Amino acid sequence: MHRTFAKPPSKEKAQVAFGAAMRALREARQFTQEGLAERAELHTTYISSVERGERNVSLNNITRIAYALEVLPSELMRCVDPVR
Repeated sequence: MHRTFAKPPSKEKAQVAFGAAMRALREARQFTQEGLAERAELHTTYISSVERGERNVSLNNITRIAYALEVLPSELMRCVDPVR
């Protein structure tokens, strides 16, 4: 049986939702953008632009960010789940 999903969010809405979720998790762990960037081995300006919803993040970087935030990548991606 096929499940019916709602229409996925637009690219821009997905990026903004992902960035907001990432920022919320970062702030909950009291990490600065610089601290998260260092833990994820990414540049601070990259972290900042992801949080502002300006970047279409690769799977590799989603994984790096999630592990730096000490969550599973799936937890970080819940914000763009079409059934939520």
